[in-house]
Amino acid sequence: MLSIIIPTLNEEKYLSGLLKSLRSQDFKDYEIIVADAGSKDKSSEIAQKFGAKVIKGGLPAKARNRGAKIAKGELFLFLDADTMFVPGTLGSFLQEFEKRKLDIATCWLQPFGKNKILGLGYDLFYNFPIFLLAQWLCAASGFILIKKELHQKVSGFDESIKLFEDTLYCQKAAKFGKFGVLKSNKLYFSQRRYQENGWLKTFLKIILALAYTIFFGPIKSDVFKYRFGHKN
Repeated sequence: MLSIIIPTLNEEKYLSGLLKSLRSQDFKDYEIIVADAGSKDKSSEIAQKFGAKVIKGGLPAKARNRGAKIAKGELFLFLDADTMFVPGTLGSFLQEFEKRKLDIATCWLQPFGKNKILGLGYDLFYNFPIFLLAQWLCAASGFILIKKELHQKVSGFDESIKLFEDTLYCQKAAKFGKFGVLKSNKLYFSQRRYQENGWLKTFLKIILALAYTIFFGPIKSDVFKYRFGHKN
């Protein structure tokens, strides 16, 4: 079984899209756990409507750890709430993961919408670098697929880290298992942060925070002012 774990905070606008896309998959052997950080909207109700188990969450690292504690699957898939699968792609991700004998993986990302320039930019400045430098960067965002035993071996996510805790989690896990970037398909994500805060400002903030993490270590202060969840 696959355990899909999703942190949420005021995600009613996007969560239903993700859950609908999961329902449309050919692969059905999964459970969904939504770890909610006290949403003021209908996030929890939407999750329950789709048959998800809703538990108390927190910031992403804590929410993922809490979800993992009750997960029944031998594989964990950590997703952001504003992502979406094309029909039939979840199974192909899992097949590639097994075929390449991976222990932890992320995948190629693509912003959904008609902005082809943003899509090309994301390929050039995110997808290609993390793929070509996979064994050095071990970077991930929005999608982390990992074996349960490896998650337990590294004691889950570090809850003291404010930003890029997912990348540091992958780097830690890659010391004990094989990391890879799945390329059979792409996972689509919302452009909301870029639209709300400006394309250039948001992209530069992400790049700078990633560089800081790689060269200086964990971000444990609010220096980059990157907010979890959606404005209610």
